[in-house]
Amino acid sequence: MHGAPLLGWLLAALTGAAGLNCLVRLCTGAARGGCAPGAAAPGSDARPGRAADRESDAAEALMGLGMAAMALPPARHAGLPPVAWAAAFGLVAAWFATAALRRARVRERAHRLHHAVGAGAMVYTAAAMAGGVGHGAAHAVHTAHPGTAGGPPLPLLGGLLLLYFGGYALWAGGRLLRPAVAAGAPAVPGGAPAAHAPGLAGACRLVMGIGMFAMLLTG
Repeated sequence: MHGAPLLGWLLAALTGAAGLNCLVRLCTGAARGGCAPGAAAPGSDARPGRAADRESDAAEALMGLGMAAMALPPARHAGLPPVAWAAAFGLVAAWFATAALRRARVRERAHRLHHAVGAGAMVYTAAAMAGGVGHGAAHAVHTAHPGTAGGPPLPLLGGLLLLYFGGYALWAGGRLLRPAVAAGAPAVPGGAPAAHAPGLAGACRLVMGIGMFAMLLTG
């Protein structure tokens, strides 16, 4: 990622913490509620939501830890070149896009499409790091020619991704401001680790949205 090294380290710390939180959720039982918006309430026994919770936690953990690694200075990218990151997240994007087509429920389909878009944005960022797209979506948008017809599609794609994740961060922040305790949610389920505390999943979604927006802006 381009930009000040301090920004990269800060972004790596935030997204890494969010990814680790979802990894803890995945390892300690999705029955207590995952990182997915609209997931089953903590302590509920809604079995149809458990698989979706685990899938969401796995996807968010992968995205968070991947974003943390890619946000580090180039010399510390876990030994993987940008092309490898692009290939890995390209497979993730294809898997979620295919899974979304097999879902009948609108919420499940939209949720998997969101993960597909997120993985696709990681591919875009990795390509930018490799010099194949330009220095981030902001650079692509600023170098586009607004009045030119039939121009390259990548500047438009970068701008759309920026709008999407900027809007997603605002949406996640708005949901986080809703008083969960006032709505009757328990503070922490009995015996559950701190990763299952109400509001923490929403905070992770907010961090993911802001982190992806920042990576697209400075990638």
